[in-house]
Formats: sequence, C-alpha cells, structure tokens
Amino acid sequence: MKIKYLILSVTLTFIVFLQISAQITLEDVFKNGKYRPAFASGFNSMNDANSFADFDENENLCRYEFKTGKKIETLVNAADVKLSGKQIPIYDYRFNQNETKILLATEKEPIYRRSSKETNFVFDLASKKVTELSKNGKQMFADFSPNGKQIAFVRDNNIFLSDAEGNEKQITKDGEWNKIKNGWCDWVYEEEFEFAKAFWWNADGSKIAFLRFDETDVKEYSMTLYKGLYTSPYNFKYPKAGDANSSISLHIYELKSDKTTQVDIGTETDIYIPRVQWTNDPSILSYQRMNRLQSQNELFFWNCEIEKNQLILSETAETYVDVHNDLTFLSNNKGFIWTSERDGYNHLYHYNFTGKLINQITKGSWDVTNFIGFDEKRSLLYYNSTETSPTDRDLSCVSLDSKKKKKLNTRRGTTEAEFSSSFNYYLSTWSDANTPYEFALYSADGKLIKVLEENIDLKNKVNELALQKKEFFQFKTSEGVELNGWMIKPKNFNAEKKYPVYMFAYGGPGANECNNQWESDVMWQHLLSQEGYMVVCVDGRGTLGRGRAFKHSTYLQLGKLETIDQIEAAKYVGNLSFVDKNRIGFQGWSFGGYLASLLITKGADYFKTAIAVAPVTNWRFYDNIYTERFMRKPQENADGYDNNSPINFVKNIKGKYLLIHGSADDNVHYQNSMEMAKELVKNNIPFDMMTYPDKNHGIYGGNTRLHLFTKILKFVKDNL
Repeated sequence: MKIKYLILSVTLTFIVFLQISAQITLEDVFKNGKYRPAFASGFNSMNDANSFADFDENENLCRYEFKTGKKIETLVNAADVKLSGKQIPIYDYRFNQNETKILLATEKEPIYRRSSKETNFVFDLASKKVTELSKNGKQMFADFSPNGKQIAFVRDNNIFLSDAEGNEKQITKDGEWNKIKNGWCDWVYEEEFEFAKAFWWNADGSKIAFLRFDETDVKEYSMTLYKGLYTSPYNFKYPKAGDANSSISLHIYELKSDKTTQVDIGTETDIYIPRVQWTNDPSILSYQRMNRLQSQNELFFWNCEIEKNQLILSETAETYVDVHNDLTFLSNNKGFIWTSERDGYNHLYHYNFTGKLINQITKGSWDVTNFIGFDEKRSLLYYNSTETSPTDRDLSCVSLDSKKKKKLNTRRGTTEAEFSSSFNYYLSTWSDANTPYEFALYSADGKLIKVLEENIDLKNKVNELALQKKEFFQFKTSEGVELNGWMIKPKNFNAEKKYPVYMFAYGGPGANECNNQWESDVMWQHLLSQEGYMVVCVDGRGTLGRGRAFKHSTYLQLGKLETIDQIEAAKYVGNLSFVDKNRIGFQGWSFGGYLASLLITKGADYFKTAIAVAPVTNWRFYDNIYTERFMRKPQENADGYDNNSPINFVKNIKGKYLLIHGSADDNVHYQNSMEMAKELVKNNIPFDMMTYPDKNHGIYGGNTRLHLFTKILKFVKDNL
C-alpha cells in the first residue's frame, strides 16, 4: 500500500507541476510564435481544371492533382530562377494566361495598406530565361494582359506597358507625386473603397481602363519620420471629413491606335467611382458612380464602340449604400449577379444584361456575408452567410433559380472556401472559437478528398494549458435589444469568488468580434484569463449579420448607440455573481480605441480603466469617405460629430486611461492622440501615454507588439 501511495503522490505532483509550468507568456504569444497556427496555402488553379500550382517543402513551384492532392510535376525549380547569378525568390508569382510564363515580384516596399512597389521579373517556364520587367525603377501592380503579350504597371504615378523582353512604353505622362495619379488610387480610395490598383485589362487585351486622380485641391497631411540625424516630413494627400476630394476621371487606352478616350461619367464632379469592371464583352465597360454622401450607387455600362453610357441599375438608401465586389457577369449576355440589402438583409440577385430583375436568389432573415462565386456549368452560386447564427459563417450553395439550396459545412463555426476555377474542388478552412484552423480539400459536392492541415501541434499545446472555453451568451439591454457576446472565465475559475473583467471590442459599422472562429489574438485573451481576469466581448448595434436595420441604426450618431450597448454589457456582466462590478476595464484598437475613449468618459461610472490604441478622438480628424458614409459632412451634422467625439468629454474621466499610438499612422493620425492629450492636460486629468516612433496603424515590427502588450498587461495589472 505504501508503494501505491508513493506512485499516486508522484503522479499528483507531476500533474500539479504540469499545471504550474504550462503557462502562457507574452514572449510566446508575441515574439516566439509558439501558438501560431499552421496554414495550408491557397492554390492557383491550372488551365486543365484538374490540377493546381503550389509550393513544395523546398520552395519549388509544383503542379498537384486535385482529386488526390498528390504532386504531379515540378513546374519551377527554385534553383533555376536566377538573373546574373542572383537567386530570385518565387514566393509571389502569377501565371500568364497560357501558363508559359510567370511574373515574380521581389524586393517589396509597402506604401499604404494595399499598395507597394517591387522589382518584377518574367520567368519563361520552357527556356528558364529570366527577364527583368523594367530597369528604370520599381513597379506597382504589374499585371499580364489576358493574351499574355503585354504587362501593364504603374511607376511614378504613370501607367506603362512592357513586353516579356523588358521593352517598355509609357501610356500616361502627367503623373506627379501629390498631384496626379494614373492607375493608382488616392489614399482615401485605397483605404475605404479597398482597392489600390486602378487600371483594368479588357477581355481580349486590346484596351486598358484606368482612373485618373487629380489631387490638386486635396489638403496635405504631414507626418514626421524619426530617422537619421534630422527628422524628415512625409507629406501625402488626405481628405478629412467635409474637405475636398480628388477630381476623378475614367479613361480607356486602346493599344492598337495608341489613343486614350475619356469616359463620360456625368457633369457632377463631387462623386465617387468606387468600382470599375469590364464585362465579358471587350467593348463594354461597367463602372459604378456614387454620390458624395454614398446614399446612391448607380451601375453604368459604357459602350466603347459608340462612346455612349447606359444606366443599368440604381441602389438608393436614406442612410448609405454599401459598395461590394460581388458583381459577376454571366457568359453569353445572360446577365449578372449582384448583392443588395434592399429587402432588409444582404442577399444575392440575378439581373439580365439590361438591368431587369430576373430573380432574388437568396431570401431570409439572415445576411450573405461573402459571395464566393458562380459555377455556370452547374448553375450554382457559393456563398457564406449568417443563416445559422450571426456568430457563425455557413458555407452554402444555391441554384440560380433558387430551387436548390444546400449547406456544405457539417459543423458549427466558421467555414470559408477557396474554389478552383472549374468549381470542381475547394479548399475548406474551418475553425470554431475553441478549435484552431483545419484545412481540407473537397470536391464540389462536399466530399472530402484530403485533410491538408489539422494543427495537431497547436491543439496539443492548447490542451496542455487546460484553458477555459470561450462561452457565447446573449442578453437583453434595458431598451430590449438582444446582443451577442462571449466570455472567457479566469483560469481555475471559482464561482464563489469575484473577478475583474477585461472587456474589448472593435464595434465599428459592419465589423464583428463575436465570431465562432479561432481568432488571432485568442492566446492573449487566455493569458489574461491566466492572470485572473474574465475576458468579455460584446457586439453592439451597428455590427454585421443581423440585417440592415441593426447595422444602419448608428447612422448620423456614430458612437452613441455603440457606447450605450457597451455600458449595458458592463451592467449585465457586473450583475453576475462572480464579477466585481467595480473592476471592469475596456480595451480597443482603432474604432475600438475610439470606443474605449468614449467609455472612460461617457461611461465613467461603469469602467475603471480604458486602453485606447490608435483611436479616433474627433471625427473631424478622420477621412471623408468613411466618416461621411455614416455621419454625412460635419457642415450638415455638427452635433452628430461633436456629441460623439471623446475629445469633448475628457472632463468626465474618473478612472485610469492609457493612450497608445504610432507616430507614423497614415490612417488614424497621431494628431488624434496629441489633441486628446492636450485636452487631458487642459482639464488636469492624469493619464498614461505610449508613442511608437515611425509605426503605422498596425504598430508592429520587431519587438513592437511584445513591447506594446507588455505595456498593456502591466497597466491592467496595476489598475484593474
């Protein structure tokens, strides 16, 4: 019996030791990548529709068979890609249309969120010859023509053409920094309409459509860069709410005639052209024209042969109309697919080529959140939706006539899919709130072909930590609004104790944080749980997946209802028997940082601490496309701006406030935090502040994230 007791004692000691030693550290989360999930890379479908290109373990570009997932051949041996004896990496590549050449981008230099310049090379798969695209400087947005004979790119705000031998021709000649941009969006388009490349090949490669931005009347913002012995200014055009935009025009360059034609987009100049897309007809260009307040979006077709416009479709709203990327043209002029919130939820619609409605394809009290694509051969549309729940993302397909509909995912959570060009196969990515990503290859009917990555190593590490599960909950506010949330209870939770609460959210229009999926910052949340905090997140009004009325309810008063809902969440959580209602804090980034700043001011009676990272503190400081979409111009809605800007309410602060910003934030300018700091000093309100020199809105690079979250954790432990 003594031996048994000894074995039991050793076993228990070992278990206790594991529980003590298995701790999450900031270094493991933000520096060492210990909990970084493995990913199965996406694929480039090959022309035969039965295979795809991907890299092998030696970074060679290979062809794989869809139905088995097995390697068929090596397309490009990495060792063969050399120029003048120099190895050229092939991590970023694109095929030409007949798959005889690939375009390689190297030496990438980021500019803004979606733009960069790089050195491009053309690699001939047969001869293994490498040709530098241009010797006259780095390029932006290099793109093969559909026939593969030409490559278009932008340099120095102008558009160029080059053949595969490096012979180039300049199409536009008036490009100038901070004045004229050809083929490259101005800053506010790139950020808010979410595209930077502003030129497009037509179907047969005979024409290029492009946008031209005249930024002359747009005011400049200046950032100071702290590099070298003397600081240097970085000036760029940034239109703030109510201020002048670029003057925009749409043009078409014809390669054969070497002539450029300007498209007639109307006499109104204070407009947006948020989308441009060629139809399947190489002579017909579609573009969308939106009014300044974004309450109307019109779809036009421009006929290049007769140089005439046709209005096809118009979407209007008393609030705003969302811009989407879902316009899909069917072959043989059978019409197009479009998404709209016109029935109160975001759904798919089928129109004929003249804009007449044929069918509303999806219906119901749920939103289509992502239109993946249309398989014409089977007449099926694939999409993600909130049909199961606003916190889940289903993968489904539906026939064009709506008569057949099928949910492809078998588990709750978030299922995303990347389809082959033939729609015969798809790469599925699945996770839920407590399970890391799983990647698998499926046939179009949902039959599993091969599991590609299950993240077993990460799952084992997570299991060793004996983490608390992320639990979803719902509650009703005092106004009767039902909100979704989740919580992670403290490690070794004891219902007899009372715990402090660390709340966070983003909270901006159409952006959710209460998602049933594995999140990138989940291990940070579990670290807080390990430190004895309950972590809570609630999606308030204005977020996605619950229909148009819920999302648009914040119109003209951005921040008002969002603040009320987070206060209601704090009240709800504070009434739980195991919560110390006097120790509730809030942290947010960007719009979330704005929300944190409102909660420590307007919600001072309910929040002990607030951490605001890169916050908007005054809507008058932010860009016009985003701000006016939800608030109109400040000249029209001064009260909406001022009553919901935290900079005007600093005197209400009672708790501890930490302000964090990157000094080179081109998006939410450092000005926001500096002006907030002025008001805090003016009102003699104590606060903490951390500036990250030369860091942009993401505040990352090297040890930056580790330093940032070390600062946040210390602040939380000292003040919450």
